[in-house]
Amino acid sequence: MSGHSKWSTIKRKKGAIDSKRGKIFTKIIKEITLAARLGGGDTEGNSRLRQAILAAKNENMPRDNIDRAIKKGTGEIGGGESYEEVTYEGYGPGGVAVLVEVMTDNKNRTVAEIRHIFSKHGGNLGENGCVSWLFEKKGSIVFDRDLIDEDALMELALEAGAEDIREEESQMDVITDPSMFDKVRDVLEGKGMKYVQASIEMVPQNTIRLDEGKAEQMLKMIEKLEDNDDVQNVYANFDIPDEIMEKLSA
Repeated sequence: MSGHSKWSTIKRKKGAIDSKRGKIFTKIIKEITLAARLGGGDTEGNSRLRQAILAAKNENMPRDNIDRAIKKGTGEIGGGESYEEVTYEGYGPGGVAVLVEVMTDNKNRTVAEIRHIFSKHGGNLGENGCVSWLFEKKGSIVFDRDLIDEDALMELALEAGAEDIREEESQMDVITDPSMFDKVRDVLEGKGMKYVQASIEMVPQNTIRLDEGKAEQMLKMIEKLEDNDDVQNVYANFDIPDEIMEKLSA
């Protein structure tokens, strides 16, 4: 799995994500609203909305906030800007491929901000298609290796329809086809296997290992991108050894 998944897991463990909970809520509400606008408010027939609500619940978002966002999307209540989805592509330190998914009401403002973040942290914004071919949309269910029975996880996940299990130093990542994501997650949850995070995301087909200097630059770039109000998701194909990741996240 990408180093970004490992970085997100470490931040969640350390509680660093709590200080940005308001920003996270805003991003999830935007996703719920747009998902409901595009596919309706019924989660049974709208997998994107279903995943957005799952993300909201994982962040302990109040049910009232979720319901209000759905109603804004379906037009039951008014208010809210009209957002456009855009994906920017580029390179980070060490030639790392980076995908940035945004929701914006002003593309000119957003692209200028994203370009500035790339250039300030040793990267450069590229043309559409320059790195997207390195990623595939997949379901990803991440487990802490210290908290699960690895053999049981592998057996259950593969029986439930997972495509692959990728083993890292400190975590195991169950990879699924997006259409099988809900089923595999539900089977594993039903057997008492608690995941650290679960989402449908862009998974890199290969990774670039970074030394400490490049890793520090890369993580600073990721943080600045995620701090941008218009950025919904950031995906990158970096890999950083656990000891360096722990040191930089301390």
